[in-house]
Amino acid sequence: MKAIIQDGPGKLLYLKEVPTPEPGPDEVLIKMSYAPVNPSDLSFLQGTFAGRPDYPLIPGIEGSGMVVKSGRGIIGKLRKGKRVACTASGYRGGTWAEYMVTPAVRTIPLDKGISSEQGSMLFVNPLTAMAFINIANKYKCRTIVNNAAASSLGRMLVFLCKKNNISLINIVTRESQLKSLKEIGAGHILISDSPAFEDELGSYSTRLDAKLFFDAVGGEQAEIMLRISPPGSILIPYAKLSEQDISIDSRILVQQNKKIEGFFLGNYTAQRSVLQNLAAIRKVKSMLSDDIKINVSAVFPLAEINEALDHYRRNMSEGKVLLRPY
Repeated sequence: MKAIIQDGPGKLLYLKEVPTPEPGPDEVLIKMSYAPVNPSDLSFLQGTFAGRPDYPLIPGIEGSGMVVKSGRGIIGKLRKGKRVACTASGYRGGTWAEYMVTPAVRTIPLDKGISSEQGSMLFVNPLTAMAFINIANKYKCRTIVNNAAASSLGRMLVFLCKKNNISLINIVTRESQLKSLKEIGAGHILISDSPAFEDELGSYSTRLDAKLFFDAVGGEQAEIMLRISPPGSILIPYAKLSEQDISIDSRILVQQNKKIEGFFLGNYTAQRSVLQNLAAIRKVKSMLSDDIKINVSAVFPLAEINEALDHYRRNMSEGKVLLRPY
């Protein structure tokens, strides 16, 4: 089969013929249809994602396809012949290939109302957005702040916050991103490039009693969030798009009772019960069928992987980039 290969952190990707993997017990072989590029994939390619992978490897965290073969096990046999959303296992290779082997429990059958394109993005962004709503409910916060708000995840959060009666303060990088958020009903939108950004964020946060800040950027923007947030606030970094560390005077945390609490989807789902995770996935499938369509800005064949990554990095707020095997 053809697969994308990376030989080390930050190394250029290339297409190569490799043996098609065979499914073992409780595993399935999936003929891939589509696989998205996520910020977490970019982090993985740079070697800054969780864990220390063995190289060379096949990247790709999630995708969709058809189960064409299964090893021993009931779930795998039930999945055979079905169109599924899937996530990679981490040790058998990722989704950026013609075929992928993964545990059968990492696959979810796709309903007729969900296209393979939309189904390929069922896991990472939708489950993260739903997790943010659960965290807000856990801390009894009725207002939350999210930067990188023009992203696919940010747009989902607009929908979910409205559905759950949670006020949302959206932070975008530039004015050109305002229109797309306003079109889907986003109310409070701030531009981080504005000279008045820090004062405006402080004013909004105080007026709306925002004490829960989700940060995808890191660096200076996260520092501003911590600095202007009301006493008792929580900053939750979930990505590091700026590739800059957060530097903060610890006295702000100590004297104002603030804290930093990281979020990683894999850890979050691992701490929840099987029933809770299944319920979340059912809600995601319902959303993708009825309410939410994730924007796709471009589709590239595997052979154009480096062009696809370049396009995604330059146009992240315009929608997802999908890879297809052909």
